[in-house]
Amino acid sequence: MKPYTQLSKEELKALKNDLEKQFKEIKKKGLKLDMSRGKPSKAQLDLSNGMMDVLTSDSDLVSSDGVDCRNYGVMEGISEARKLLADMSEVPERNILIYGNSSLSVMFDTVSRAMTHGIMGNTPWGKLDKVKFLCPVPGYDRHFAITEYFGIEMVNVPLLPTGPDMDMVEKLVSQDASIKGIWCVPKYSNPTGISYSDETVRRFARLKPAAKDFRIFWDNAYSIHHLYDDDRDVILELLNECIKAGNPDMVFKFISTSKVSFPGSGIAALAASEANLEEAKRHMSFQTIGHDKLNQLRHVRFFKDMQGMYNHMRKHADILRPKFEKVQEVLERELGGLEIGSWTHPKGGYFISFDAMEGCAKAIVAKAKEAGLVMTGAGATYPYGKDPKDSNIRIAPSFPTVEELAVAAEIFVLSVKLVSVDKLLKA
Repeated sequence: MKPYTQLSKEELKALKNDLEKQFKEIKKKGLKLDMSRGKPSKAQLDLSNGMMDVLTSDSDLVSSDGVDCRNYGVMEGISEARKLLADMSEVPERNILIYGNSSLSVMFDTVSRAMTHGIMGNTPWGKLDKVKFLCPVPGYDRHFAITEYFGIEMVNVPLLPTGPDMDMVEKLVSQDASIKGIWCVPKYSNPTGISYSDETVRRFARLKPAAKDFRIFWDNAYSIHHLYDDDRDVILELLNECIKAGNPDMVFKFISTSKVSFPGSGIAALAASEANLEEAKRHMSFQTIGHDKLNQLRHVRFFKDMQGMYNHMRKHADILRPKFEKVQEVLERELGGLEIGSWTHPKGGYFISFDAMEGCAKAIVAKAKEAGLVMTGAGATYPYGKDPKDSNIRIAPSFPTVEELAVAAEIFVLSVKLVSVDKLLKA
């Protein structure tokens, strides 16, 4: 079929009639489908069930460095857990501090600490008249929720195929001392699935911020979450680049095993310079006498090493890959060439980003819900939930089965077509 924009009003009206009949038929089925959040499926969770058996009442519960993991202490985490997450983060063990079960909690704590006590002797953010964060868009709604919670002003920065618009980032951070940070998902970004280019990483490392306490919040949520063994994105390691550029303290790297083992029951870590980690540990000492070392030990005994983790993630990929391919196949078959939407083709991560015609995203999500398909709210990928073009929609293929996804994708494309036709008829 030719592009919708080239159809006459009569052709559009006839098309709308036909699409509405199809939509009524789907609504009659009373479906309940969910593509709203990037939750692992039951099949993915089952992959880690063996972790429940690696520690028993008969197990040796002493870590390699002689720590009884049942007791208090070892605030920085047992050494073998630090080694495992250091390898995962591509940094030396001395640059890793183990936290609890969630990297989102570490990010929240890090911002909270900066608000109340400042960073490395600088004025606490909470005592400043204005604090700003740069937010590459479209981006991760939970990042934006943290900064909004603390009353930090968020500034949109376009996310390009190579990463954030670095011309804009460099200009803003060098001129405005109230800009204290930037949110980044550098690999298989949420929701677009793009990975930052080497040049983007180097430009981050060479930033000359006006604020001494400016930090890059580098969320490595999908660092080993590849879909294809023979076609993976590889990005430069930022901490080392910052050290080479003479900015060793400028980055906080966050990582966890939440979509590797069990979401909400994984282990998380902060990777940063030794000076940043010493400060974080000092504050942490008021919060805890040590995080869950049995969980740390459980993870190390189950995965053993980084190779074990890579092998485990191949099993995740085998489950996820057909789901992503099914959604891509339906999008291409039903929307290809119609010029009413475009979408990303990620090689990893958890999402596909879809851009509808301007002013259509909210209506598409509402229309899909009518037919029983729940999606991430339109606007969620922008600070304050406000997509200036009302066009971006995040598709999360991980949780439904392939069969459910085939139906969900059909509902989605039908909703896109209906809303787009309505927009063109009103033009």
